[in-house]
Amino acid sequence: MLGAEILGLSEAHLSILTRAALLAGASLLALSGCTATASPPSTPTPDAAAETVELSNCGFGVSFETAPKRVITIKSSTTELLLALGLGDRIIGTAFQDGPVPAEWESEASGLTSIAERVPSEEAVLDLEPDLVFAGWESTFSADGAGDRADLGSLGINTFVSPSACQSAEQPTPLTFDNVFSDIETVASIFRVDASELVADQRDRLAAIDPTGDSRTALWFSSGSDTPFVGAGIGAPQLLLDTVGLTNIAADVDATWAPYNWEAVIDADPDFIVLVDADWNSAEKKIAVLEANPATANLSAVKAGRYLVVPFAASEAGVRSVEAAESLSAQVAELDG
Repeated sequence: MLGAEILGLSEAHLSILTRAALLAGASLLALSGCTATASPPSTPTPDAAAETVELSNCGFGVSFETAPKRVITIKSSTTELLLALGLGDRIIGTAFQDGPVPAEWESEASGLTSIAERVPSEEAVLDLEPDLVFAGWESTFSADGAGDRADLGSLGINTFVSPSACQSAEQPTPLTFDNVFSDIETVASIFRVDASELVADQRDRLAAIDPTGDSRTALWFSSGSDTPFVGAGIGAPQLLLDTVGLTNIAADVDATWAPYNWEAVIDADPDFIVLVDADWNSAEKKIAVLEANPATANLSAVKAGRYLVVPFAASEAGVRSVEAAESLSAQVAELDG
């Protein structure tokens, strides 16, 4: 079993992480010719604007008689989707942001106000008088969180969860990019804007990704020390690994993310280890965990430094999923080079 996580890193490991970060940035810059900053949303027709949008969302019925104007976004995936749709001016507060927004949305995000570092309280939500709370995790909506969905609804506050993040009902099994693009289109329909240009751009970029993994194996290491929490077989990690041609060693686990065990990791001896980089659990910290135990220190990927880095905000299903796949493909190619 692994002991406490160690924060110190060698210069070589810092070099690995710096290289991965630079490569991810270079990959995005190289693609900037086909990735335009989101244009303002198109004006809906009077008929479309007048139609009520009724949806089942994680098994919970929601109805939007008009487009929301005062929105609280919880998790980066929801904030960034609205920014990509040109709807930043509808956001009156954000919470539980997983990291900085990409450079293409920095100007739109500069005026956003954070109301909580993690899930906001119901009181904090009610203080802002939103007409919609848009969450990236279904668990956000609870009596001890942002509020129960039915209770908020009784106060005239609509709620919506990113459909690909549903767990209690209507969970995609497995997640596909069609689900991801459908989420974008569904949210656009709620706000009565056109997502066709954004989705078309994402489909074009997805089609251009080179599956550089060549069926080699990978561990998606999200967090944990004594027990690793990994990307499993039906969610965004599996989708991204499939897209770049890597074989997930936890693919047989029927979950999006799940606790795993180091013995299984050691037996699989993956060719690559994907490190999810978050402010509260950095890629550097994960490398220290892997090196602190003699068994994991002897993994082929650890000895060779074959690490792939994904920002937490890009590791969940959403408008940055294609970007994450692009970066992973480029990082594999760089390590092979």
